[in-house]
Amino acid sequence: MGINSVDLRNLTIAGHNGTGKTAFLDQLLYYANAIDKPEMVESGKTVSDFTEEEIARKISVHTASATMKWNGKTINALDTPGTADFIGEVICGLRSCESAVMMVDAREGAQIETIKLWRRLNGRNKPRVLFLNKMEKERVDYDATMEHLKKELKMTLVPITIPMGNAQNYSGVIDLITSKAYAFQNGAKEKEIAIPAEYQAKVEEARAALIESAAEGDDALMEKFFENGSLEPQEIANGLKNGLDKNLIVPVFVGSTLKSSGITSFLNFVAETFPCPLGKEDFIYDPKDEAKTIKPKKIEESDQISAYVFKTTLDQFSGKLSFLKVITGTILPDTDLLNPDFGKKERPGKLFKAIGKKIFEVDSLGAGDIGILTKSNGALTNCTLFGGTDYGYRFQPLKFPDPVYALAISAPDKNSEVKMNDFIHRITEEDLTFQSNYNEETKEQVISGMGELHLNMILDKIRDKQKIEIDTKIPKIAYRETITKKSGIAEYAHKKQSGGHGQYGKVLLEIEPSERGAYYTFTNAIKGGSVSKGYIPGIEKGLHEAMVEGFLAGYPLVDIAVTLIDGKEHPVDSSEMAFKLAAKGAIKLALEKAGAVLLEPYMKLTVYIENKYLGDVLSDLSSKRGRVLGQEDLGGDMIAVNAEVPDSEMLTYAIDLKAMTSGTGSFELEFDHYETLQGKLSDDVIKAAKAESEAAK
Repeated sequence: MGINSVDLRNLTIAGHNGTGKTAFLDQLLYYANAIDKPEMVESGKTVSDFTEEEIARKISVHTASATMKWNGKTINALDTPGTADFIGEVICGLRSCESAVMMVDAREGAQIETIKLWRRLNGRNKPRVLFLNKMEKERVDYDATMEHLKKELKMTLVPITIPMGNAQNYSGVIDLITSKAYAFQNGAKEKEIAIPAEYQAKVEEARAALIESAAEGDDALMEKFFENGSLEPQEIANGLKNGLDKNLIVPVFVGSTLKSSGITSFLNFVAETFPCPLGKEDFIYDPKDEAKTIKPKKIEESDQISAYVFKTTLDQFSGKLSFLKVITGTILPDTDLLNPDFGKKERPGKLFKAIGKKIFEVDSLGAGDIGILTKSNGALTNCTLFGGTDYGYRFQPLKFPDPVYALAISAPDKNSEVKMNDFIHRITEEDLTFQSNYNEETKEQVISGMGELHLNMILDKIRDKQKIEIDTKIPKIAYRETITKKSGIAEYAHKKQSGGHGQYGKVLLEIEPSERGAYYTFTNAIKGGSVSKGYIPGIEKGLHEAMVEGFLAGYPLVDIAVTLIDGKEHPVDSSEMAFKLAAKGAIKLALEKAGAVLLEPYMKLTVYIENKYLGDVLSDLSSKRGRVLGQEDLGGDMIAVNAEVPDSEMLTYAIDLKAMTSGTGSFELEFDHYETLQGKLSDDVIKAAKAESEAAK
């Protein structure tokens, strides 16, 4: 029997690195009897950190899926990395689940990734809860942490469980909904106990606040609350469910993954209060709509089957695994699935769900469920799947940030290069934040990703798996060239006589700057037919070739307006080739008088840092010729700095920022525009380009 959609709960576990997300998932699975024993990350045996690099580095790198049952409900949990280098994995999780669990270190409070992820959740209006972990740590102060979080996260935080003691005095949690206490058992499952007398007053105060928060979202509950001064546990749960579903409140839990504490109340709340997928919305667009207008698509149990693939992995034992979210209908093993962009149907044969690296077969995947297809040729990340017929829409693809760090790579020989490229191609299928391109301008193969750690882990994997050496270096910058003034008329005749037909073509032209981004405009101003129309395409080809070859340093010329003034042809010796060469000669003469300059790419930069590093970051940006456009207070003693900086200054910024901020800072980068480069910097670029050109001859 399949799972009823109303009994589904999908949640993404997110948070700053080191807050205990992976160990938390182990505890959930342990309590739900899905595993026999919970593990900590240090053991290398946790359910969700199972790849070689995760075990070796003791961090999460990939989003891992795990399913469990609790109180008649099926819970699909996605454990996501906390390091900014792997933000693409978090985006997959947030897109695929209706709710999020934000893990917070009870002593550290809102850290930089907490704030950034909170902003992402706000952008999606995603219901979320907080779990304050590591309550047993020294100097933990629950009340102070709650005040800090209320101030920084700027939402209505509603405690569901409160701690019995802090730090070394921490002994368990009190559930305010059920008025039950749970003491931890040093690794075993927590034990229900009577609420200790010393906490009675605090419980009454906290429970009154909880009941009031629960009643605020429902007029009937509010009326009963005013009449009776209290609500029944089920009524409290219903009120909280309404508030959470509308993202009006943020329920808060406390606990300790080290002590196996705080888990029972959390799982009860998930089963009873977290939203089920039915009626929630994903988003679609019409592929024929040029504007790609986004429209909502409700999750519902309909006859039409639709789903999207949010993640693809290549498992050494199971082969290709495609993780999908079903939006409408029910997929069965004998269902014909169609990727409408490929136009080919395929039948899955078997359907699976996962608990970490272990996958197990299921008989169906219903609306709202998360499952796995194996060895599918058509189920690629971001693709839409239909039940055999194209319904005329596509699901909105995942939107990933632009890469922030790049390396030029090369292999020592042809055989190694083939191995390297094959492996890189496989990685680009799995990880859409990783890109690999051959730059025709610089003649380099460039890989790019979300940070130094991201790329180094990929390169280490290639070296280890393929047993090849890979050389890396900082990529060359894709400069451009342009002009600053009108050239005046330039005249060039191409003529060659070597017996028989010769070559002859004469071109008179003028060039001038055009607006930035126009690239090239051509105007034929010849009057009287001195050059036949059949030779004009040859002239334009010559102009394009000259622009690609560049003038100052071999970088492409852009934003030039060319006017063909006049020309001359020969009745026998003229040809398209002759006029192409004449045009190349003429534009080169014109460029000598047009004030040619270099253009360098500028990037739009957003840096996320703690306030204490602001002075160092601003000083560093100034030294990098950056222009600070503004600052934004993010809360949590965090700040975002917006700036424009030359691309050439950003090549090692991932490393520079890590050094400046003790590894806590992160940034986002995207191309913005080109600006003129002059003076010694320009001279140095031109000199280096000419030296490289000479060396290549």
